Amino acid sequence: MKYDVKVELKNRVEEYSFGDVAKQANGSAWVKSGDTVILATVVIDETEIVKDDFLPLTVQYIEKTYAAGKIPGGFFKRETKPSDFETLTSRIVDRSLRPLFPKGFGYPTQITIMVFSVDQESDLQVLALNAASAALYTSDIDINTVVSAVRAGKVDGKLVLNPTLSELRESTLDLYLSGTKDDLLMIEMRTFGSEDVEVTNVMVDPLLDPTMGGAMITTHLSNAISEDELIEVFEQTQKELFHANSLYEESFLHNKKETKEIEYKAHILNADMVKYVKENHLDGIREAMHQMAKSERSTALRQLRKKILLTHEEWDEVQLKDAIESVKKEQVRSQILDDKIRADGRALNEIRPISIDTNLLPSAHSSCLFTRGQTQALVVLTMGGPKDAQMFEGLTDDGTQNENFMVHYNFPGFSVGEASPIMGTKRRELGHGNLAKRALEPITNLDGQTVRLVSEILESNGSSSMATVCGGYMALRAADIDTSDTVAGIAMGMVSEGENYAILSDIMGLEDHDGDMDFKVTGSKEGITAMQMDIKLGGVSLNILKEALYQAKEGRSHIIDIMHKAEAKIKFNDGVLPSTDYFHVDPSFIGEIIGQAGKTIREMIERFEVAIDIDKKDGKVKITGKNKDGVAGARGHIEGIVSKPKVKKIEYKVGDKYPGIVKKIVDFGAFIELPDGTDGLLHISKISKDRVEKVSDVLSEGEEIAIEILEFKGNKISLGRA
Repeated sequence: MKYDVKVELKNRVEEYSFGDVAKQANGSAWVKSGDTVILATVVIDETEIVKDDFLPLTVQYIEKTYAAGKIPGGFFKRETKPSDFETLTSRIVDRSLRPLFPKGFGYPTQITIMVFSVDQESDLQVLALNAASAALYTSDIDINTVVSAVRAGKVDGKLVLNPTLSELRESTLDLYLSGTKDDLLMIEMRTFGSEDVEVTNVMVDPLLDPTMGGAMITTHLSNAISEDELIEVFEQTQKELFHANSLYEESFLHNKKETKEIEYKAHILNADMVKYVKENHLDGIREAMHQMAKSERSTALRQLRKKILLTHEEWDEVQLKDAIESVKKEQVRSQILDDKIRADGRALNEIRPISIDTNLLPSAHSSCLFTRGQTQALVVLTMGGPKDAQMFEGLTDDGTQNENFMVHYNFPGFSVGEASPIMGTKRRELGHGNLAKRALEPITNLDGQTVRLVSEILESNGSSSMATVCGGYMALRAADIDTSDTVAGIAMGMVSEGENYAILSDIMGLEDHDGDMDFKVTGSKEGITAMQMDIKLGGVSLNILKEALYQAKEGRSHIIDIMHKAEAKIKFNDGVLPSTDYFHVDPSFIGEIIGQAGKTIREMIERFEVAIDIDKKDGKVKITGKNKDGVAGARGHIEGIVSKPKVKKIEYKVGDKYPGIVKKIVDFGAFIELPDGTDGLLHISKISKDRVEKVSDVLSEGEEIAIEILEFKGNKISLGRA
């Protein structure tokens, strides 16, 4: 393969070939970075023009397992439906490139990104966007702006731009940022807890691990990144974006195809209709604006349209609809910019009324109904063990991975008054669930458990993903799951005309539709755990982004105060909620708790129906069971063991004689407890000089007898009758 362009970036080199493959596409780029090879293509369908005011763009990011020398797992040995990573990567590329297309571009457009070869260190999401942008920029479509991505991490407190995957695994920050030379277009961010990990060798769970010798991981999390620190990172990443995009534009310029003559959709408003609506029906427009629900607003505008047509039968209904929509949008924006009042009467930074109900589902482990204005999320939590984790394998993973914290988001049509069937998970649902997961995961200490949160959106008027974050946190607390901080989410918006702009807190659907930005921020009162930003007007300056971040912090703090009050009123579903108890014991007693070959701890597990994890180093004990009574019984038993005076271990020798207690009778003999609590076996042949047919005829449990040490077999002691 002959490469036309070589671009040297921070921590990465990319080589590009244009026009050697996929020659019938409108644009293509073959990209090599390290041992990773990606092909991106752009194709437009010129036979069809979509008439609606919508860009019919589809992005597909596709991974082939042969790229990593693998054969697909499972029954089918062929790639089937896209993985979550492929779907989320497709969304990232779509949201970054969609703002580039000129207004009126109505041709169905397909961008396909295929991974042909992969190494263990390449950032596939960054390369996917860079390749797609290169294919689009050098195509015959009239797009003359390059978009690229940069990822930022923090390793050992230092900022690393374009980190390798190994570096990213050690990072406390994952910031994916895309933009042009001048503007930011899209942001995806999450934090990771900086972890102090202690691994011990005792984990006993009769349901999950019937053998001894598993591993328990104790994790201590630090949670969020402050606004000031994040702004510093933005400043550095924007400099890298400017540098990278300048290189791309200069390097790719000579590979651009001749621009194709394309007919754009003539979306011209009927000026007479617009003037008539303004002069005669402005009150009706404003009344419709104040209908908060999408279905109610649509009905009000439709009724207004029908009313006008009664006296203007000659008018085209589609043109009238566009005129009414234009006047409505203008009113929404001017009221915000000029009067600083929103359609529902709120101030720019005002949050809608919030109500929180927890554990309203009696058979679920925990639940929360979180309502903010006309947005309502029912978040339901289910707890499980390690075996309930979601198994997955990424293209760059060495083997199968386990996801033990899941957030699933569902958006049925009835939530916005639409009569649509509930089908499979859509890209938007997957993306919103992933955002909520990234928001909550850094503050959640699962301690070996698996947790699934399901958010059912029952009503939506903006910011349902942020309602999922708030309801998800409350569901975690309603299940008594340990969290290191309180996390809430808020959606910010913006309306701008020239230099005049207004930033909106807690946007509703109308403001999302008619505004210029959708900026979702999640975190605690101290800092941010995740964010997602999409820009509709071509970009946003860093100064506006700073202002939006601080206004989001103010709104988040208000929501968290309300959540704290609701948290104080939580009543647990004790009848169904798996119970967990943590306490500490003197580590020197752990041997007695476990017992010889795990006998004592196994007896407790069977008797109380619990799982017991013990950290040998610091004596931390975790007991998990199906109900509080079993957990309390196991704790009491352990505390009884550690409260007894410790018996000094005896160094037994062959020939020594001691008194012993018959603990258990079996067909082949009896287990005898020696003076220091150690068990030995008195075989049936050693009980008496005479032949013994049945052990219980000679011995009874609890009886004290004299025994002699005969021999040692590993950890086992063979006894005889003294």
